[in-house]
Amino acid sequence: MDDLILRFALGGAAVSAFSALAELFKPKTFSGILGAAPAVALVSLAIAFHQRGRGVVRDHALGMICGSVGFLAYAVACVFVTANSRLPVWLGAALCWLVWFLVAAAAWFAVGPS
Repeated sequence: MDDLILRFALGGAAVSAFSALAELFKPKTFSGILGAAPAVALVSLAIAFHQRGRGVVRDHALGMICGSVGFLAYAVACVFVTANSRLPVWLGAALCWLVWFLVAAAAWFAVGPS
């Protein structure tokens, strides 16, 4: 239970700090972008380091990097898919998700834990 309270407190503080920092930039939508993922990732890595050590944090960080590379490919795929107005929305979304999964998986198998 103490671990859960610690995660909640650190995660909330990190999200609040990142959101406050992002308010300095324009457009204000950066608050949402910077408030969630980086804060949660940093807190998760810090807690994993404290509890399990360097090796586990390396694997978690590699997973986050591979996922973000996949997300970049997903965003690019979304641009191309939405340019095609003949494609049904559900199919376009499924194709973009497939791109995300395949790129993230390929990145993980290329640099994943040994």
